Amino acid sequence: MSFFPKISFHREVEEYLTKVFRNNELITSLGAKETESKYQSLLSHLSHPPAFTTVRVNTHLSSVKHVKKMLLEEIQKQFKGICVPVLEHPELQDILLIPAIGPRQDLKKHESEVIVGAQCGYAVLRGAHVYVPGIISTSKFMKAGDLVSVYSDIEGKCKRGAKEFEGVKVFLGNGISELSRSEIFSSHGPVNGMGIRMIEPVYLSPSFDNVLPSHLFLQNLPSVVVSHVLNPQPGERILDMCAAPGGKTTHLATLMHDQGEVIAMDKIANKVKRIKQNAELLQLNCIKAFCYDGTKALSVEKREDEQEGPPFLPESFDRILLDAPCSGMGQRPTMSYSSTLKELMSYQPLQRKLFTVAVKLLKPGGVLVYSTCTITLSENEEQIAWALETFPCLQLQRQEPHIGGEGMRGAGLALDQLKLLQRFDPSAATVQGMDIKALQDSQEDDLISLANKDCIGFFIAKFIKLNGK
Repeated sequence: MSFFPKISFHREVEEYLTKVFRNNELITSLGAKETESKYQSLLSHLSHPPAFTTVRVNTHLSSVKHVKKMLLEEIQKQFKGICVPVLEHPELQDILLIPAIGPRQDLKKHESEVIVGAQCGYAVLRGAHVYVPGIISTSKFMKAGDLVSVYSDIEGKCKRGAKEFEGVKVFLGNGISELSRSEIFSSHGPVNGMGIRMIEPVYLSPSFDNVLPSHLFLQNLPSVVVSHVLNPQPGERILDMCAAPGGKTTHLATLMHDQGEVIAMDKIANKVKRIKQNAELLQLNCIKAFCYDGTKALSVEKREDEQEGPPFLPESFDRILLDAPCSGMGQRPTMSYSSTLKELMSYQPLQRKLFTVAVKLLKPGGVLVYSTCTITLSENEEQIAWALETFPCLQLQRQEPHIGGEGMRGAGLALDQLKLLQRFDPSAATVQGMDIKALQDSQEDDLISLANKDCIGFFIAKFIKLNGK
């Protein structure tokens, strides 16, 4: 049973998605009833957080066993005696999985209320405390030290500084206020720092605020799979075209044992700064980050030999990761998706521009991995059908590891092509929520299987560029 309502969309987006997920290819393959059931399950899962928190170990600095030991000690401190396992993944040997306990339905709600923005609310559901920038409203007389109930304004209708809010709000759990209302909303008050320390969240997940920052990187499971699929080798020259905030960039550098060159690009300066900070924090030296628009990264003129950054000459890279800008519909939890249909459809042409540049920058024999964190056909399987038709030099490749399901029907791809694709589909998970007893009764293999399915929505395709074409 769902704890939160299904994700809501603009009407035009909902109509579009309904057609996509009830397309004729799917109905012919699965039947109308199964097709509808999977779609409804997807909508329900998207509004809930994944069943596990995934952390990638920085194996450049430490072993997985050592970090696991430190992490277990930290979780025991945070959870005050509640015993939660930290699991090693048998196929992704640089990640650790921590089950999320919840949703907890027996929490008492307090009279004093705090309303937070949707993005802050989603972070709380995945283990974060509430920081001041995320607070929109508090009860009139809230003082530091008060027990408060925290709610998310999922539709963005609460006015900043309001003393009460009667709109649509979702309960996130209880916490202790670190500041008074007047301190939070004063014109001279704090703009950063913790506002509410969560003590009874609806989903019990560890907080990673300043926890082993050089040893761990919070990363969704499919995002870790991508770098393994690209499989960079020491000494190679790798391009991460849309790299911020640097999770995959730093993972690629780690897999290469910090030997070779990883060029990371993003067109927003603050995001590039974040990539550099993450590389420094994880002590990786082979990363070079540039503020640059990936659609313009192909040089049409001869470069100066000493020029390090973009634009680059054709056939400059051994492997390229295009984790493309996308509609982000696979992100979880998301209870209300605010983009219009026009915004949703704007990603496909941008992705194709980036993809075209990537193909030209790739050496013959090189590997290109395309990925998104969305669920639509237009940004995923349709893009693969277009790429194979547009670039005869590209050939789909088998992916290792292959942990997600096969590609989705509806874009006209053959069954053998769909099997080479990797689509992480949250609707594939049958369980929604986990309590301590269920966790204790579960076999480790079953928990790993659940982690593989109950994650964010994600898509991966791997190509090789053939010689002489």
